[in-house]
Amino acid sequence: MTRHRYADDEIAAVYRAIYERRDMRHFLPDPVDPEVLKRLLQAAHHAPSVGFMQPWRFVRISDPGLRNALHALVEQERINTARALGEREDEFMKLKVEGIRECAVVLVAALCERREHYIFGRRTLPDMDLASLACAIQNLWLAARAEGLGMGWVSLFEPEHVKALLKMPEDSQPVAILCLGHVVEFYDKPMLEQAQWAERKDLDTLLFENTWDTPCR
Repeated sequence: MTRHRYADDEIAAVYRAIYERRDMRHFLPDPVDPEVLKRLLQAAHHAPSVGFMQPWRFVRISDPGLRNALHALVEQERINTARALGEREDEFMKLKVEGIRECAVVLVAALCERREHYIFGRRTLPDMDLASLACAIQNLWLAARAEGLGMGWVSLFEPEHVKALLKMPEDSQPVAILCLGHVVEFYDKPMLEQAQWAERKDLDTLLFENTWDTPCR
């Protein structure tokens, strides 16, 4: 056993947060303690980033008018997405895809401007800035679950419209609208699995050895 290993109860807590994390859509309006929110954002800020570029930026939406405007943009994209799904349009429109107007806190997670200056780790894989931001969002998500708060990631929006609404720099990029707050309960399974929209794939079908599509022994 390595001396760097956490205690059993600490390890169990990490795995519990991972397995019980849910993409939440149903929220209570109760406010989030400012100190808790600060801890969550610090957790996000301690995510790994390629070249230590720390490309994440978070915009807290406290203006009710802006929140409503964001909701309108998401609703328009929800309709456009439904139409693009063809035969699954009606099924999709029955899904609840966001909690922007109900949740306590709305954050827009974005990539910073002037990212082209960061070369370390991005010369051949420029999307590593996006991967780094995703790590920050996941840190926030897991910390929120540990604190008993729900979070939902909303990606149904036209980036240029959100950028204009929030007066973001031209070379920045909004990636996610994050809904954060208290919930009555967490879903037993991912909501889309509960709604029979999709199901979790078997890990063995996604794990290869040495070459693509060669199953691991």
